[in-house]
Amino acid sequence: MSTTWTTRAETRADIPAIRDINLAAFGTEAEADLVDALRADADAWIDGLSLVAADGNGAIAGHALLTRCHIGDTPALCLAPCAVRPGQQRSGAGSAVIRAALKAAKDTGEHHVVVLGHPAYYPRFGFTRAGVHGIGLSIDVPDEALMALTLDAGHPLPGGTVRYAAPFGI
Repeated sequence: MSTTWTTRAETRADIPAIRDINLAAFGTEAEADLVDALRADADAWIDGLSLVAADGNGAIAGHALLTRCHIGDTPALCLAPCAVRPGQQRSGAGSAVIRAALKAAKDTGEHHVVVLGHPAYYPRFGFTRAGVHGIGLSIDVPDEALMALTLDAGHPLPGGTVRYAAPFGI
């Protein structure tokens, strides 16, 4: 049986469910605490760029968060964390909420997104290896795990070191 996912920006009422999803998906409090810290960081948080995927009954199954970062001196967004309840993974909830988050970012005039994640998953959304664009991190990560995406062909990806929001600790 296939599920049709409805995506939307988080509301205040969604905060406990988003925390539960991150706790369940990652098995530690680190990502759930990170979302809470980013929500409290006025320099990182952008209203409308924390999205959820809900099933036909309105139950939230997935979450994707975009927050402010910089590539060199150029404003960009960081996609992290992304989480789906374990029992609903591989159901399309993650893809639906990531696509919705990227569309919301583009609709608000954002141009660039970076993600540190699984190199077999994120290319389906248009992400490519960041290193080929001269984008790197101040910490060592596998080259294929840092990826970047431009949301507007008129704004090519800039080169530089990614500076994450303070709650990331990078």
